[in-house]
Amino acid sequence: MSFFKKIFSKEKKETLDKGLEKTKESFFGKLTKAVAGKSKVDENVLDNLEEVLVASDVGVNTTLKIIDRIEARVAKDKYVGTDELNNILREEIAGLLSETNLGNETDFTIPKISEDKDGNKMPYVLMVVGINGVGKTTTIGKLASQFKKQGLKVVLGAADTFRAAAIDQLQVWAERTDVPIVKQEMGSDPASVAFDTLKSAVKQNADVVIIDTAGRLHNKVNLMNELTKIKRVMQKVVESAPHDVLLVLDGSTGQNAFEQAKQFTIATEVTSMAVTKLDGTAKGGVVIGISDQFKIPVKYIGVGEGIDDLQVFNKHEFVDSFFK
Repeated sequence: MSFFKKIFSKEKKETLDKGLEKTKESFFGKLTKAVAGKSKVDENVLDNLEEVLVASDVGVNTTLKIIDRIEARVAKDKYVGTDELNNILREEIAGLLSETNLGNETDFTIPKISEDKDGNKMPYVLMVVGINGVGKTTTIGKLASQFKKQGLKVVLGAADTFRAAAIDQLQVWAERTDVPIVKQEMGSDPASVAFDTLKSAVKQNADVVIIDTAGRLHNKVNLMNELTKIKRVMQKVVESAPHDVLLVLDGSTGQNAFEQAKQFTIATEVTSMAVTKLDGTAKGGVVIGISDQFKIPVKYIGVGEGIDDLQVFNKHEFVDSFFK
């Protein structure tokens, strides 16, 4: 059985448009200056465009890819006017995103619920990683809300036991979304919390389990060992767990988000990403670079503080809002 629901609507598209306003204004302000007085896309315009993309947190490597593709088009077409640059950029960025984010991203979908060897339904297990302050717990709460709206039974696990505030914050979200939470005292073994959460979820016949974890990048070895242990212990209850390891990144930090993605992908197998806080920043270009460089799908983006402002990342909607 699969759970399926479309969440994009005119209202959500308007929220996305508004959330990317600062990024768009900053980018196109710089782009206008880059092509001022030029009618043709030449080497000078491409050099200026390169600076604009890097300054917009697209990232050096991804920027060079985009420039190479535009250079190839200019060489092929002989003459490309600066008035065509927006459409060319739009097409090339959409093409880059298409190489990583596959599938029908207009749908908020939980894949097929797993079964044990006896054919009993097992919950879908989502393990969430990321450093403190990126919006990890808030993202978990918003995910729980969206899943519950689809009629799914959700259980939260407070496995970030190194900060009392993390447990308390997740408790607040559990109450706000009216979903059960499994927690222990601060300082408890995170793997023990994850184990108890899955046992409870199976007993309650839950559809989705979301496990919060600590993100302490100052010691990658400890982080790696801890996440590996959590996975191993969860698999004693649900053999295929976790089904998704979601890395939450703060889009407003720009290049710092790149570094966090790099460190977490070294520490554990990240299978999807969420980029938050895009509404308060001009650094939305980071979504393009992160998606391209790490070849890991950006599954969700945060474009506002409201409980419904965590959106499924849709490359077509994103590029349309970016170039609108």
